[in-house]
This record gives sequence, structure tokens and C-alpha cells, in this order.
Amino acid sequence: MKRRNLIKSAAATSSFFLLPSGLRLGAQTPSNKLNIGLVGVWGRGLAHYDSLAEENVIALCDVNEARFPDALKRFPNAKTYTDWRLMLENKDLDAVVICTADHTHAFIANWAINRDLHVYCEKPLAITVNEARTVRANWLKKKDKLATQVGMQRHAGPNFNRVKELIRDGAIGELKAAYAWGNRQIRRDSYPIGDGAPPQGFNYDLWLGPAPYHPYSPAYFSGRAGANCLEWNMYWDFGAGQIGDMGSHTMDLLWNAVDCTLPTTASAKGEAFNADVTPVECESHFDHPANDWRGPITVSWYQGGAMPRAPKPYIDMTKIGHGAMFKGTKGFLISDFDSRMLLPFGDDADLSYYKPRTAETVLPELGHFQKQWLDACKNPSLKTACDFEYSGNMIEQMLLGLVAYRVGKKLEYDGAKGLVTNVPEANQYLTKEYREGWSLDG
Repeated sequence: MKRRNLIKSAAATSSFFLLPSGLRLGAQTPSNKLNIGLVGVWGRGLAHYDSLAEENVIALCDVNEARFPDALKRFPNAKTYTDWRLMLENKDLDAVVICTADHTHAFIANWAINRDLHVYCEKPLAITVNEARTVRANWLKKKDKLATQVGMQRHAGPNFNRVKELIRDGAIGELKAAYAWGNRQIRRDSYPIGDGAPPQGFNYDLWLGPAPYHPYSPAYFSGRAGANCLEWNMYWDFGAGQIGDMGSHTMDLLWNAVDCTLPTTASAKGEAFNADVTPVECESHFDHPANDWRGPITVSWYQGGAMPRAPKPYIDMTKIGHGAMFKGTKGFLISDFDSRMLLPFGDDADLSYYKPRTAETVLPELGHFQKQWLDACKNPSLKTACDFEYSGNMIEQMLLGLVAYRVGKKLEYDGAKGLVTNVPEANQYLTKEYREGWSLDG
């Protein structure tokens, strides 16, 4: 019996493995540890070392072989790989953690799901609408046995639940619109000109993966300490710019509260289109249908200095670098990741209409974000906060906004089919061409 099946069988028949809260009892034993492969041992990969040390890390994969010695000091029994496709053929794996460049996230995640592996993927889950839809649909077929999580770690903060409670409990009346924004500005003009061979031990061809070939430049990957995604994710072939960066975290603050799936329309405007580089200043707007607790709403995203209109002229929302605002029939709620404020207006400005939750109904805190996923791997009946359905819907909306920006028209979107119905030429931007030999569904 494969190790992951043994784990699930034992967890289903014994209370030893899981408390009702989802927390494992006591010290771990070899039989209830997961065999995990870490793809990307540096950068974001370092943030997972402590959590993964409680499990069996049996595989390390990185395109930069210079990072293996340090990683092996922490996980001395792991086998090393430079190609994640070869790592996924390891039959002893139960789960993978993906900390690679954005343009490979959907590929590794989808291949892993095809091999019945649990997946933790750093944000963003995808950089095209089609990638998001493919990974989400593939996981939904197996959601009862595979745990997934996208690394939007701020979601575990208490403010996310408090904002959600206030919105759901009517603190601002009936929800009408929601806005999120981020002020980061990283400007580039064009793809760098390749100026030399990659560092020794750095497999640049594997780093490119499915992306079109561009000659190596240290502007993509310098190898220096502190280098991160901000060196490459603003280029169309490697990322989605701020939507894939802080946009994933900030829209999550909004998304958690409004309970949306996919939009019916998308429109966007911003700086002049650049075929090489994603926009810095841009705003996008989406219509979402009503659900069982609210009416139809509009959701908006602003980046690079673009901002929604403040409720009052004396409120300077530019002081909030990354935040969200919710507009209701009786007021506004403005929030950053850690705090929030209510701005009631009208005859009910005393908040007398608001009925807060009782101690018994307050949403519980998530606790350790990575451990939540590890627990769900051992008992997939436990739900993770940012699974591939929740996160896939969110990033699909955001990426559809980039499509609207590229064509400069308001799009009508059929979320069931994944098609723009009124602007046929927009559909070509829902996906992209990949290098020969690379398949999203391997």
C-alpha cells in the first residue's frame, strides 16, 4: 500500500491521528509523517523549512544546484533534482510544496494532482485564465482525497475573519461594492538583453520551463542574497506583475469577505500597453451575481497608484499601501491586513442596526497556515482556507482583468465555459503558447 493511502486509512479508523479540531496528538511517529518534495529550496522555500521539518522531506528540487548544500544540511536524507518533472516520478511522494517562479506554478501543481499528490503552491496559482481553470477543474475531481493550499499566508491573520464577520453581520448594511488596491511600483521598459552565461550550477533552460526563450540576464535571476520574484514577475512571459504579487494577498482580504466565484463582466484601464511588461498603473472592475446572502456587487482592483474614491475628502486612503474598502447601504469598512475601521452614515450612523456575533458564532482563527495544509493532507475531509477552488476563482478574475486591459474593451464572460462572449479576439489572451516539449497537463 502506498504511504499516503496507509495514512488516510489509518486516520479514518483511529482517533490517534486527529483531534476534532484537526490538530495531531503528541509527537509524530514514522507512520503518520508525510513524504514531501520541496520544489524551490531557496527564496520562499526557506519559509517552509520549519514546518516541513516535522515531516519526511524526501526530495529537494531546484534549478540552482548551488542551493543544495544548505538545503541538505536541514534535510540530509533528501534526494536532489534539478527537473521537477523527474522529481514527480518519485513513487514515494505524498505531497509537494511549490516555491518556484510564477510561470511554472500551474504546471507543477497540475502534474502533481495528476499523480494524486497533495499540493501547497505559493501564490499566484496561475498566470493565465486557462491555467487557473485547468488546475481548479483537475483538483475538484479529486478534492475529497487531495488537500490543496495557495500560499496567501496573511489569510491566517485574525483581521481577515473580523472583516468577514462585520460584512456578513450587516455592519455597513447591504453590501454593494468592494475595492482592493496595492501601491507597489516596479517599472521596466522591455525584456533585458542577455549579457552572459548563467551562474555555474544554474540551469537556466529549466528555469525558463514552458516560457518562451529569452537569453539569460541577471536581471531575471541574479542569484544574489535577497533576490526575489520582483526581478522577473513583471514580464508577461514570467508572471502577472502586481496581480500575481501583492495583488494575490490584498484581493484575498476582499475575496474572503464577499463570497464571490467568477465575474460576469470585466473592464480595465491603465497606462499604455507594453508587449513586454505588465502594467504598473491599472484598475479593473468586475460584476458578480447575487448569492444566498447578498445582492449583486461590483469588485474592483487598483494598482500602482490608481485608487478608489475615498468615502470623504478628508480620508487619505493612500496612507494604506495595500488595503480594501467595502461599500454598503449604511456605511463603509476600510481595512489593511491587520486592522479595520467602520464609517457609518445616514440615519443609522449610531450602528444601532448592527447585531454582532456572539462568542459562540465568531469565526475561529486559522492558526498556523502551513500546518493547516499538513493536517488536511492527513485527513482531506478538513478544509483549507485557500484551496484551489477559492484561489483559482480569485486569480481567474484578476487575470481576466488583465485580458480586458489588453483589449481595451468591457468583456462579457461566461464563467461556465471560460469564454468571452462579446469580444472574440479577447479569448486568445485567456491562454498562451508554451515552449515545445512543455505540457500543462502532463
